[in-house]
Amino acid sequence: MKISKSQRSNIIFVLILGIVFFTPIGGQIKEFASKMLAFSPSIEDVEDRVVLNNYQWNLKGQNTDDINFNDVRGKVVIVNFWATWCPPCRAEMPSFQKLYDDYKDKVVFLFVTNDDVNKVKGFMKKNNYDLPSYNEYNRSPSAFNVSSIPASYLIDKKGAIIIDKVGAADWNSDKVRELLDDLLAE
Repeated sequence: MKISKSQRSNIIFVLILGIVFFTPIGGQIKEFASKMLAFSPSIEDVEDRVVLNNYQWNLKGQNTDDINFNDVRGKVVIVNFWATWCPPCRAEMPSFQKLYDDYKDKVVFLFVTNDDVNKVKGFMKKNNYDLPSYNEYNRSPSAFNVSSIPASYLIDKKGAIIIDKVGAADWNSDKVRELLDDLLAE
């Protein structure tokens, strides 16, 4: 049986799709693509900003102390929902690490995952990250409408969500740094 040129093209296409969707190499390709397509997150318009009215949320520290979300009221906070198995989550981690390195003493960073503590510790060690990672004791406030990950939120001192970003982003951009500096100065 002779295979036509178009059939060969279809077979190659199906093989490539199989590699992308069903092998570890596919995850690396998705992570790379997410990095290449990550831009600085958009700032919410003032009239569209949601203000947190519920701070009843407890987090179990995986590589840091446990935290009660009430303790961050009045501070600038970045909350990121992520997982080790998520290529877009992994893609934005280097930019978060750079931002964390410079702002960890001024901004509260909360990286929230459902992953097992040993899996997270291995991931952090392998990638030389020291981002504070947490599991939830109870559900997050409803203002965090997390339907997919990564989902990230930048909250000002008054509890307004200034950035509400789903998907990978470049968090180490000049735009985000200028915004953080402005929010910290308020």
